Amino acid sequence: QVRPVESGGGLVQPGGSLRLSCAASRSIASINAMGWYRQAPGKQRELVAAVTSGGSTNYADSVKGRFTISRDNAKNMVYLQMNSLEPEDTAVYYCNQVDYPPSPWGQGTQVTVSS
Repeated sequence: QVRPVESGGGLVQPGGSLRLSCAASRSIASINAMGWYRQAPGKQRELVAAVTSGGSTNYADSVKGRFTISRDNAKNMVYLQMNSLEPEDTAVYYCNQVDYPPSPWGQGTQVTVSS
């Protein structure tokens, strides 16, 4: 189990940027795919970005061109650079392995995009 701890969220105006960090409790080098998920009020949790151990990435259409996911296996870290943020991006963001079954969910980090 990875036991992720997310950080970096906050309040930002539309068009602003945030960089989220995910610290895993154990090595992620052997995990094929790590991802960032988000859950907005009244909505189900959704996968917004994923990155494989080899560095291949995939994004939800809603964030393509604005978000960049990356991982540092040596540091057991996963990052999400979020640019051009929109109010619709407001959610609690979680990091977890995409491979089934997921590790226990962390507390997430709140991202609020509002003017």
